[in-house]
Order: sequence, then C-alpha cells, then structure tokens
Amino acid sequence: MRIGELAKISGLAPSRIRFYEASGLIRSVARKANGYRDYAPDTEWVLEIITGAQAAGFSLDEIRQLMPMNASGWQHDQLLSGLKQKVAEIEVLQQRLARNKQQLLQVIKGIESKPEGMACADNAQLLINRLREEGVAGASSKSAAGVAAKKKTARRASQS
Repeated sequence: MRIGELAKISGLAPSRIRFYEASGLIRSVARKANGYRDYAPDTEWVLEIITGAQAAGFSLDEIRQLMPMNASGWQHDQLLSGLKQKVAEIEVLQQRLARNKQQLLQVIKGIESKPEGMACADNAQLLINRLREEGVAGASSKSAAGVAAKKKTARRASQS
C-alpha cells in the first residue's frame, strides 16, 4: 500500500507517517522500482496503536520501548509493567485535575456570590486569601495551625 492510501485510511498526514518510520515506530518499508514506499497491510493497525498510545499520554520513546517491530517481539512483562506505570501516572494526573477543578469551581462560586456593593478587586483579594488558607489546610494540620496562629498574631498587631 502506498503512503497516500495509508494516509487516507489512517487519517494521518504522509509526513507524520514518514516521521514514525524515521523514528523507528513502524517498520522500514520496501521501495518499489519507482521509489514509492510500499507499506504492509498491518501498518494501519500499528499506526492506530501509536496514535492511541499518544492520546493516552505515552511519549514516542515509551511507545518505541513497549511496542515491538513484529508480533514475535512482544515482551509480556515489560509491556505489562509499562502499561501499569502509565495507569498510575494517569491516576495521579486525574487527582491533580480534580483538585484544580475544585479550586476553579470555588473561584467561580466566589465570583458569582460577590456581595452587592463590594468592589471586584476586594472580592478578588477575599478569594485569593480563602484559596491560600485552604491550600495551607491541605498541607498538614500542624503547619496549617502554625500559619493560622501567625496570621492571627499579625492581624492583632496590625489592629493595635
């Protein structure tokens, strides 16, 4: 199959296919007498694996290490370990994204519930202070208590 046909079937640009070939992710292809690349029928399947793995967060180096050049080269333990490691990385990312989402929702709620007559700048400062306090509380209760006590002392000193 020629590169144009493979590009059409896979939805990838011919330059991307050539890049994967040059990167060692797909097998070098035979050249016809006229110089055209002739890809094996399973190359479409390999390209689907590569693009799916990239969408899941695998780097090209990780894909290259885990994916053999042919079916007899699969290394079960290495593949399984690499996949489990990626799942663990995704779980950490999901937790971080959940925290970020929660903070954004708090900011949205704070903006939407701005007391009438309060300046936007004052409300923004109030939100920033609230986020800082909650960020400190998330660290450790001991250090959070220490920081809160210092803030309280500083407030008393400024009010005197």
